[in-house]
Amino acid sequence: MNSQHLPLDDIDRALIRSLSRNARASGAALAAEVGVAESTVSTRIRRLQNEGEIRGYRVELDFDRVAPIQALISVRLVAHDRDEVDRFRDAAPGWPGVRSLFHMAGADDYLLHVAAISATELRDFVLAHLASHPAVKRTQTNLIFEHAEGTGWLDLL
Repeated sequence: MNSQHLPLDDIDRALIRSLSRNARASGAALAAEVGVAESTVSTRIRRLQNEGEIRGYRVELDFDRVAPIQALISVRLVAHDRDEVDRFRDAAPGWPGVRSLFHMAGADDYLLHVAAISATELRDFVLAHLASHPAVKRTQTNLIFEHAEGTGWLDLL
């Protein structure tokens, strides 16, 4: 990462908004949308990647087809011993079906977004990874009926 971090300007923000809508857009399409030369797009995107604003690109899956059961599972730890917290945080993202892990302030310590093929698989996940983990005091599983990606964060740009 470059130690000479430059603040985002209007062109950077426009590129990030455009890429957020379509990460596979060509340089020519991005240049036309943002109103700059294609070489400027290439240079800007490379800088945004090198400085860490753009960390990667992903495939967006249809989880209703791939793993139709999704849940948000809140986790309260037994104690806040640094080693136990670190062990939980390091292990959880690699467990089968975990899409995201959030470390939170409040009544619960973590929130896991988990995808599963069936209710049985979700139950088995809870039993195998949460109920048996020595750092876990309590969990609460909430099924997700519908998930919509937000776009309001683009206004922050």
